[in-house]
Amino acid sequence: MEQHLVVRLRTSADEQPYKCTECDKAFKTKRSLKQHQVTHTDERPYRCTECQKAFKLKCVLMVHQQIHSGVKPYTCTECGKEFRTKDNLTVHQRTHTDERPHICTECDQSFKTEMNLIQHQRTHSAERPFKCIECGKAFRTKRSLKLHQISHTDEKPYKCTECLKAFKLKSVLTVHQKTHSDVKPYPCTECAKAFRTKDHLMVHQRTHTNERPYQCTECQKAFKLKCVLMLHQQIHSGVKPYPCTECTKAFRTRARLMLHQKTHTDKKMYVCTKCDQFFKTEMILMQHLCTASAERPFKCTKCGKAFRTKLSLKLHQITHSDERPYQCTECQKAFKLKRALTVHQEIHSGVKPYTCTECAKTFRLKSHLMAHQVTHTDEKPHGCTKCEKFFKTEIALMLHQRIHSVERPFKCTECDKAFALKSALTAHRRIHSGEKPYKCTQCDKTFGTTRELMLHESIHFEDRPYECGECEKAFKTKQALLKHQRSHTGEKPHQCTECDMAFKTKKCLSVHQRIHSGEKPYNCSECGMAFRTNGAVMVHRKCHFEERPFKCTECNKSFKIKQCLMLHQRTHTEEKPYKCTECDKAFRSNQHLIRHRATHSMERPYECTECNKTFKMKPLLMLHQRIHTGEKPHKCGKCDQGFISKVQLKLHHRDHTGEKPFKCMVCNRDFKTKGSLVSHQRIHTGEKPYNCTTCDKAFRTGSALRQHERIHSDKRPYKCIECGKAFKKNAVLTLHMKIHTG
Repeated sequence: MEQHLVVRLRTSADEQPYKCTECDKAFKTKRSLKQHQVTHTDERPYRCTECQKAFKLKCVLMVHQQIHSGVKPYTCTECGKEFRTKDNLTVHQRTHTDERPHICTECDQSFKTEMNLIQHQRTHSAERPFKCIECGKAFRTKRSLKLHQISHTDEKPYKCTECLKAFKLKSVLTVHQKTHSDVKPYPCTECAKAFRTKDHLMVHQRTHTNERPYQCTECQKAFKLKCVLMLHQQIHSGVKPYPCTECTKAFRTRARLMLHQKTHTDKKMYVCTKCDQFFKTEMILMQHLCTASAERPFKCTKCGKAFRTKLSLKLHQITHSDERPYQCTECQKAFKLKRALTVHQEIHSGVKPYTCTECAKTFRLKSHLMAHQVTHTDEKPHGCTKCEKFFKTEIALMLHQRIHSVERPFKCTECDKAFALKSALTAHRRIHSGEKPYKCTQCDKTFGTTRELMLHESIHFEDRPYECGECEKAFKTKQALLKHQRSHTGEKPHQCTECDMAFKTKKCLSVHQRIHSGEKPYNCSECGMAFRTNGAVMVHRKCHFEERPFKCTECNKSFKIKQCLMLHQRTHTEEKPYKCTECDKAFRSNQHLIRHRATHSMERPYECTECNKTFKMKPLLMLHQRIHTGEKPHKCGKCDQGFISKVQLKLHHRDHTGEKPFKCMVCNRDFKTKGSLVSHQRIHTGEKPYNCTTCDKAFRTGSALRQHERIHSDKRPYKCIECGKAFKKNAVLTLHMKIHTG
């Protein structure tokens, strides 16, 4: 009785007279000291007869034996739950009363048990008394140390009876076993979604409340999970505690280290049961299984489209919503995805963190750098099985293979036109909507694609980084340089399968193939006339309007097309940039040069099927064939007279207007055509460039020479339809016809 009184007095006076000689810890009773001193020795004198487990204290053994007996003598009066010890019951009852008697003096936070308070106080003191003897890492609680020590051993004593998978911790096994059953006892009150563990439910509920309780002290960024915060903080500290023993590369997480270590070994642990293929990680195996099977279990409720992964479905569902919650603070542009905003913001910051080691070029995205690095190597490891063509990237091969399969999975809902690429469909849709989202910062002109914008922006700058090694001519784009270089090499890699005609660019080939197919996809909105190219219809449309916006500053003559103005201005500057390699004669346009080159060749490959007359150029044959068909598509607006060619119509218009734009500088005589002026000027100069090969007689015009040459031949092309008599000259035939007409 007296001993109990002494203990009580020491409790009230907070007296602790019994000190431990090992650690200087003090106790109120001698018995408490003895119990404590056992912790400094490895002696465990109290052994369980059931499982041979040994303990340092008898009271701990007694509590342990209740596990084997199943006895739980302490029952909660509120919920009927049973406990082995009175202390466990007391702590449990506080869940009903919400009593938290243990208060922290530093932050006033309260706890249900004294142990929880002690562990919490170590967060203020930074005390970590439990140290790992393997790696020296310290922990706040003994339990945390025990869990950590398991990481140093490969022992996995807890095995699942269903799938025989083994685990290091019993708690992890318990969570795993729930995956074999459909039991999810923790439902969410907001969305009725159920979870296997209470922790998973608590994390899920934060998606409804948007609560982010874990905040970074460096950048104030908040997170839903503490583990995510801890990983984030390593970015600021630069700590990478998991080093690779093979290459000294370090990682922030153990999982990333383990993935990395597999790059040093050829061992592939995960096997596909369908094709026996091996993979280094479980994630790669899962991705392979999805692609190998046609199964797409995640279906969109809006459009019925199915996906292999839940994440792909979530990203797709965003396309059905017009909501763009992520807004750029610089330009107010909004995005559906946060990562799209992050990539966009790098445009304003100008940050390009990924540098090419070969040419020091920088990029905003790692994927862009990787795509660029391929240009420095000639290696093309990805080969097409159909045509043996090789590509540098796998995606380039996949896009190419659609040519063989004629696969065009992306269809326009407006006109049913299909495309091989989603980006091509997006660009095409803008034709229907008229949307031009890409604006030039220099002149506010808008464009449908980024490529069109980039090509346009180069107009505003003099920078021409791509130089030709042959003639030192510089270009704004690499594509323009490649196209130009073919003018030196004469290379025409794109060949027509119908007529063996070759072209320098794929675009020219596509336009040419429309001649064989008869396709004319571009229609004039005014008259319905169809054309092969968009450029041709644009030029044609201007004939419906009197507007001539392009005016010459020298003579005030105006033109409907800018190109016509540029050609006209060369008459003032006398610039003739297109030179003939045969005779050094120069021309204002490339078209005139092509026509001239035909004069050096005796070849006339284009033959008329009606009269067997041959021509050097196809357009001349087409004009000639209209004589046989009687087709006169060019009508005069004044008198409805028809003409074979546009040039003839233009000359006829001068009959109505009286216009004679070509003046002789010697005698001031006016002429309707330039050819007439040139022929007339030879009267003043005495020039006769056309020589007869038979008698050396010379003439001013080619037509006069052709008439003369008929004297030396028996050819009589002009025949009378009445009597069949033939003549060498058209004028003689006209005189003869008067005999029949009287």
